[in-house]
Amino acid sequence: MLKVFYDGACPRCIADRRWYESLPRAARGVEWVDITGRDDQLRALGIDPFRALTELHVQDETGRIHRELDAYILLLARVPRLAPLAWLIGLPLVRPLLSRLYRRWVIRRLRREGRLRGPS
Repeated sequence: MLKVFYDGACPRCIADRRWYESLPRAARGVEWVDITGRDDQLRALGIDPFRALTELHVQDETGRIHRELDAYILLLARVPRLAPLAWLIGLPLVRPLLSRLYRRWVIRRLRREGRLRGPS
């Protein structure tokens, strides 16, 4: 079972979760964990709460934590329809560009919402 740590205070994140769960075969084997107010639990898993807010984190079946695009690749690859997208975002030229764009988008969203704390 994968554990996906997501920002439950983020409407876009909630919408993305619902979309993923609506896909055939996607919801099986995936547990969604809202990180809101769970800093101590995150730290106990070795996850920095600020990074959890700014990057997707997924814990695999072995307990290993994957973050940012590695987390997305792991999650998307579980759904046959999304596996090509997982492959695409893992490409050496695509991956760093998407990483930068994603990080900027998240930082802007958190600033707009007044929820940015920690380094930027």
